[in-house]
Amino acid sequence: MKKLVLFLRLVKFEHTIFALPYAYLGMILAAYDHTRGLPTWGQVFWVTVAMVGARSAAMGLNRVIDRAIDARNPRTAQRELPRGLLSTLEVWVFIIVSLAVLGVAAWKLNPLCVELLPVAVVILVVYSYTKRFTWMSHFVLGIADGLAPLGGWLAVSGQFDLPAVVLAAAVATWIAAFDIIYACQDVDFDRDNGLHSVPVRFGIRRGLWISRGLDVVSVALFLSLLIWVPLGWLYAVGIAMVALLLIYEHRLVSPEDMTHIEKAFFTVNSYVAMVAFVFTAGDVLWHVLR
Repeated sequence: MKKLVLFLRLVKFEHTIFALPYAYLGMILAAYDHTRGLPTWGQVFWVTVAMVGARSAAMGLNRVIDRAIDARNPRTAQRELPRGLLSTLEVWVFIIVSLAVLGVAAWKLNPLCVELLPVAVVILVVYSYTKRFTWMSHFVLGIADGLAPLGGWLAVSGQFDLPAVVLAAAVATWIAAFDIIYACQDVDFDRDNGLHSVPVRFGIRRGLWISRGLDVVSVALFLSLLIWVPLGWLYAVGIAMVALLLIYEHRLVSPEDMTHIEKAFFTVNSYVAMVAFVFTAGDVLWHVLR
């Protein structure tokens, strides 16, 4: 039980709330767009399993690859690997098991998910190295998390569609935006250790403005889904609430005051994900069941 708790802490299991609602979002929208119906319970189950496997593998890879950096950073030195609470071998076994779970889930969903699995794994691996050579690492993380709604869509439809790409782009820009905010607290450490980020490259003030711009793009992309998918007013209200939450997030942080980064990063963004999912699901259910 103690090891289980350590692994859950290693992968920050509570942060699954950022990605899982968007996987469900892609799944629900695909079913509605293609059949004017809802996904099956089997699809819901295997998408959930796939997401848990993918996210666990991704976080495990990040922790193993960054373990030396984490040990030098006072903010991350208390993580499980730097403290020796878990061994590198144990985490690698955890990663392999997680990838196996992801593979089984992809196989149970459809052939396209299996064919695209290597692409997803490559993106998950590459992300952990990007901050060593480019300030665009936030965007690679966005792409990695944007696979969640895209994967949910493909799991149901078995094909690429423009709305799926738009949804993935909306999530990717949102993820990149709040990752830039989160990186502001490590500017001095990153600069001293030759690591790259938007705040290191452009400064905190400009970095926060870039984050705001990305959130504007994200909201615009979410709203543009109304062009291709016959959603209604409930969806629009949900995205309006998302926009208000993002405005609040940006009011919490400034170059002069970084004390509320954790609240902006975790609390507000967990609400963003849940609001987007609940209102979209409610809109789809309204149209399907009426």
